[in-house]
Order: sequence, then C-alpha cells, then structure tokens
Amino acid sequence: MKVLGLSGSLRAGSHNSRLLRAAAELLPPGVELVEFDGLKAIPPFDEDDEAAGHHAVDALRAAIDSADAVLIATPEYNHSLPGQLKNALDWISRPLSESPLRNKPAAVVGASTGLFGAVWAQAEGRKVLGALGARVIDRELPVGLADDAFDGDGLADADQALALGGILAELVGAEREVALAA
Repeated sequence: MKVLGLSGSLRAGSHNSRLLRAAAELLPPGVELVEFDGLKAIPPFDEDDEAAGHHAVDALRAAIDSADAVLIATPEYNHSLPGQLKNALDWISRPLSESPLRNKPAAVVGASTGLFGAVWAQAEGRKVLGALGARVIDRELPVGLADDAFDGDGLADADQALALGGILAELVGAEREVALAA
C-alpha cells in the first residue's frame, strides 16, 4: 500500500515535511509513504490554461492516482490553507468527475510555530477534500510550537505520536475498505 504525502509548505526546513517523515516512521509494515515534491512547480489555476494542461499538474494527478491514500500535512496561513496547496487542489478538482481524489481515503494533519497547530487549516483541508469526493478521515493532529515538537525523525511528544498513529491506522483501514468494496 502506498500513501502519498503532500506538504502544504514549500520551504526547505518545513515542519510539515518533518511531520510527513514522522508519519512514515509510524506506518505499519507493508505501507510506505511517498512525498510529492512538485507543489512549487504548479502554476496558478486559470481556466484559460486548463485545456492545455501542465506537466506539474499532470505529475500531481498521476501521483495521487497511483497512491492508495493521501496524507496532507499543512501549516496555517491567515487561518486557512496555504495558497499553493489550495491552488494544487483546485487544479486536480477539474473536472470533478475525473478527480483522482474521488473515493480516495485522505487525512489532514498540521504543524505550526504557534500554539494551535494549524487547526483551522486542517478543517479547511478536510472541507476541500470532501468537496472533491475524497473519503476524509474526520480527525486532526494539531502540532503547535513546532520548533520544539520533533525529536529526530519523530514527534517528541508521545501523545502526539500516538494520535498520529491512530490517524494513520484509520487512513490505512479506510483504504482497505475501499479495496474490499472494489
């Protein structure tokens, strides 16, 4: 089983990319997390450019299509999703009937340097994923004060690591339900 990891942050030292790596360490045997690293290359969505397509959008679409589930780790910008992440989701929503997220299990977690751990961005992410037809795990993981939240490749707080493991177990379980129904 393959989980596609999408970090909503573009910066090299992203706490949310670290959160994806922490998730990879907690996945059960036989499940791998593959990070998508092409978010920065996706152009602004413009219906005039939609028919021509774009190689970066095609790469994201293919990555989601080939994954069994999607895990988004996002910071919070102005109480919502970062623009580049929302833009990417807008691209792959078109046409909605062909979105690679339709019926795909998905979860959203988040880390931020503030106290609240991107809870509003996570709620916005779940709302957008639901609108695209994903099977959204209705749980959040707020990792606040992210500068001190990580220990090596994992979360320093055992309760947060346990909560992340629970979200991942639910994500893997949802994918297995989809597979059985197919």
